[in-house]
Amino acid sequence: MQTTRDRLVEVSSDLFRRQGYVASGLKQIAAEADAQIGSLYHFFPGGKSELGAEAIRRSGAMYGMLIPAVFDPAPDVAAAVRDFFAGAAEHLVETNYADACPIATVALEVSSTSDGLRRACAEVFESWIAAGTERFVAAGLPEGIARQLAIGMLTALEGAFVLARAARDTEALRIAGELTASTVERTLAEHLEHEQSSR
Repeated sequence: MQTTRDRLVEVSSDLFRRQGYVASGLKQIAAEADAQIGSLYHFFPGGKSELGAEAIRRSGAMYGMLIPAVFDPAPDVAAAVRDFFAGAAEHLVETNYADACPIATVALEVSSTSDGLRRACAEVFESWIAAGTERFVAAGLPEGIARQLAIGMLTALEGAFVLARAARDTEALRIAGELTASTVERTLAEHLEHEQSSR
């Protein structure tokens, strides 16, 4: 059974993802979590910003599990990248273009005004980059190159989400996924060629 604190964090995560941080008021959060405003401040004395940081970290951890879930069973990392973008496109359509990245919406809103929330967003993005880097290293790439690919993949995904939501079409996700996968394939081939010529 969920605790009141868990409900507050879960509702906040959902509202921030769908309507943004600024538009999600504490009264709405408390009402949808079936909680009193007083209990919100009991669990989060720092108010909305403290609750927001917790919601960001919780959402980030949950979405971060998608990386091993998609990459680990895939036949290779390029196929995993294609599956990752295809799954993102499918989910976006299923949610009527309302549910994209749980962190990007908040990051765009608050990075200039709340350092605590900015740091929480940065921590989540870094954890996703680290998970992606780990998969590219496991495919045989040096860590520096693997990190570049992970950052490129995340950047392409986030940008494609913005375009897809505005256009209400997944073309941007399909193109970004294929370009990213092609870059991964080319990078792996170049690295393998370099390794063989160095022997």
